[in-house]
Amino acid sequence: MGQPVNGPILSPALCRAARGYLDWTQADLAEQSGVSRSTIRDFEGGRHPVHRSTEAQLRLAFERSGLAFTKEEFDCMGVYAAKGNQ
Repeated sequence: MGQPVNGPILSPALCRAARGYLDWTQADLAEQSGVSRSTIRDFEGGRHPVHRSTEAQLRLAFERSGLAFTKEEFDCMGVYAAKGNQ
């Protein structure tokens, strides 16, 4: 797969994809991350970007649940089940 990612990575579409992979609702992500559902809704709806600290909370919730993020060719971002969580 691609390279591990350390910088900002979550786009609204990637956040929705990660939730879909886990079969989580926005409420589930809010509970797991400590980020309000309205913030998640507004971010995923493209109403506004999230702060770095909020992105870190969302990403950590996904990673704790077994997902990993990668940067592919041409700066495309991806999400996949981390080794041992497939």
